[in-house]
Amino acid sequence: MSDIHTHTHDDEHCHCHEDHKEHSANEDVALLKYMIEHNRHHGEDLHELFHTLDGAGKKEAAALVGEAMHFFDHGNEKLSAALNLLGGE
Repeated sequence: MSDIHTHTHDDEHCHCHEDHKEHSANEDVALLKYMIEHNRHHGEDLHELFHTLDGAGKKEAAALVGEAMHFFDHGNEKLSAALNLLGGE
């Protein structure tokens, strides 16, 4: 895949992919829905891991997993907002 990354003088930038495949709006919505649900399942796994580590007295590791869960959830919120903008939810 050829990737071109350029910067303009006013600090805008563009990512251009020569082999970029056009997606239909329906495909974009379907992919976002899939990713949100997929991530929710991983979030549940992380939640269980947090409690396992915390219960085992591995407080520092549990705290890091807890922090990661926050960012994970925030990412899903952003994906959901994008989905809403596309009229998918």
